[in-house]
Amino acid sequence: MSDIQEATNQLLDVNLHDNQRSVPVTESSIRSESKNLHVTIGATVPTGFEQTAAEEVREKLRSPCKISKDRGKIYFDIPVESLAQVHCLRSVDNLFVVVQEFPDYQFKNTKEEVLKDFEDLAGKLPWSDPLKVWKINTSFKKKKTKRKKINQNSSKGKIDNGQGDKLDERDVKEFTNNDLDSHILDYYENPAIKEEVSTLVGDDLASCKDEIDEGSKEETELQTLKFRVTCNRAGEKHCFTSNEAARDFGGAVQDYFKWKADMTNFDVEVLLNIHDNEIIVGIALTEESLHRRNITHFGPTTLRSTLAYGMLRLCAPQPTDIIIDPMCGTGAIPIEGAMEWADCYHIAGDNNPLAVKRAANNISSLLTKSQMKDGKPSWGLPIDAVQWDICNLPLRTGSVDIIVTDMPFGKRMGSKKRNWNLYPACLREMSRVCRPGTGRAVLLTQDKKCFTKALSGMGHLWRKVHTVWVNIGGLHAAVYLLKRTPQAFVHPVEQDGERGTPW
Repeated sequence: MSDIQEATNQLLDVNLHDNQRSVPVTESSIRSESKNLHVTIGATVPTGFEQTAAEEVREKLRSPCKISKDRGKIYFDIPVESLAQVHCLRSVDNLFVVVQEFPDYQFKNTKEEVLKDFEDLAGKLPWSDPLKVWKINTSFKKKKTKRKKINQNSSKGKIDNGQGDKLDERDVKEFTNNDLDSHILDYYENPAIKEEVSTLVGDDLASCKDEIDEGSKEETELQTLKFRVTCNRAGEKHCFTSNEAARDFGGAVQDYFKWKADMTNFDVEVLLNIHDNEIIVGIALTEESLHRRNITHFGPTTLRSTLAYGMLRLCAPQPTDIIIDPMCGTGAIPIEGAMEWADCYHIAGDNNPLAVKRAANNISSLLTKSQMKDGKPSWGLPIDAVQWDICNLPLRTGSVDIIVTDMPFGKRMGSKKRNWNLYPACLREMSRVCRPGTGRAVLLTQDKKCFTKALSGMGHLWRKVHTVWVNIGGLHAAVYLLKRTPQAFVHPVEQDGERGTPW
């Protein structure tokens, strides 16, 4: 048995006491079941990037992945010891464990009958395994918070062994130096992700004894859990509202478990996802979206980190590639790139000095966070922030491998009128700096009409390979994957027979 499996078994020995009306689960049965416990995890992802997220799951978790009919969701099966790795996925926003799926639920004709069915459903669902996963997930979060406090104290030099309140630096290192099964680290080549896995799994391996010692206290807490039910409904043929479904299903859950309903300060969030005739009941594993990572200084149009990852993955970065974001804003795209593709070089640039300052501050915050994790000086990240003009980049012709950027929509930033001149100029300058034949560009915009017009005039330099339709804050936008043609860039001045300014 691996260390991870043994730790998981010990964590599961804490009896959930979920008040189910079934045969009591004994310690030996929990230990036996946990050895081969597999669960289905659901994840919300940026709409349009479901396939990208599914590919990441298959690559990093070696698990089959199903894309939901409801846009923006994927589902995959994992062994319970892989739960920590799920939190290291870069393309998912929120996670939940599936209690049960009804792919073709037959709704009754009247609202009263449907809501009565929801009430009856609560007592028929297989809650046991999902609640075990929720319990383990909660312990991960507690250990992560505890470890952050330990690192903060150690980084400030506040170490006091005498009173036992603070740990010696050697003890702090022990939290991250636990021997992990090699197959887990094989999934991740990125040192930053390895550290996250060590944080989540390693901490539990080092402190299982504390978990067991506190078991009796937590059992009492679990008997009075606070919860809420959130209903996400899509479809036009339903005779009930989301609030009505959440209210009646939630009331039945409360009666079944004897939990206390609390809409704001809750311990457990039960999800009721309804899409046409498909119903999926789940338990949330994330309190806030994972897309908020890395960014501490936000701007008016800060891009989600998960969407930034999806855009970068579209262009398949290779080692030693030079990747630029010429309109970086707060730097979400190059920062995500530097974290996941550390063997490439990333440049964040913008013409707005405030945007460059925000990007530089976000990079600085990330370095500080990394230093606190490691407990040692950070050697930095392969990323720089520069102020420049998108139409006159201070880069050599053909020196860039990949361009990934969020272009101004003309809503919060810029204007639709200015885009008619800006977009053609941007594409022209991008074609100059991008390497002919192999260069790629991934460009996000909501001003599709203007972009299409600009691209049509650059057909000899750019070829559209793929389009991903996405939803950005309720706006229907598009992500365009472009391939640089082999044709060499010729400066307009040189076309007129004059010698242009050397680049």
